[in-house]
Amino acid sequence: MSNRHWTKKDARKKLETLFDELLQHDGFGDLRLEVRLLKRGQKEIIIYCGKQYRYVVDFQPHHLHEAEAN
Repeated sequence: MSNRHWTKKDARKKLETLFDELLQHDGFGDLRLEVRLLKRGQKEIIIYCGKQYRYVVDFQPHHLHEAEAN
C-alpha cells in the first residue's frame, strides 16, 4: 500500500466506476462497501468488487462539526 493521501472524492470515484462496470457487465456481480473508524480522525473505506480497494481518508466527527457551526 502506498503512502498516498486519499480523499473521499477518490473513494467515491472508484465506487462510481465499479458500479458502472457492474451495470455494463454481461453477468452478475457483487459490490460491497465497508467503513471502519480509525484513530486520528480517519476512516478506512474498503470497496469489495472482485478485488479490494482500500482508502484511508480524513473525516471530522459530526459532533465536532456541529460545535464549529455554533
